[in-house]
Amino acid sequence: MSLPYLKEAIANDDHEKLIRYVRLHFGDGNEDAGRKEIDKSWVEALKLLLDSPNTDREFIFETLEKKDAETLAHLYFHLHFYFLKRSGDWIHDGNL
Repeated sequence: MSLPYLKEAIANDDHEKLIRYVRLHFGDGNEDAGRKEIDKSWVEALKLLLDSPNTDREFIFETLEKKDAETLAHLYFHLHFYFLKRSGDWIHDGNL
């Protein structure tokens, strides 16, 4: 899928096209595999929070407040790959 495809989806507020792109990208061309990759990263993040551990919430809130949306979006994808890698079962190299 191309950049024009994504820009068209954004211009038309077509969330399904954008989600399909993410699923295809994370699944190396397979939407079902992409869905599983997304789910794995959420599961890994959730497992770490179940016991309500002490976390550096100030860092999180400060980052959300001070960083621009583009940087946060990039961070979001890096975190996705981080948690996929933690799962021990991932199909990507982690490079954006």
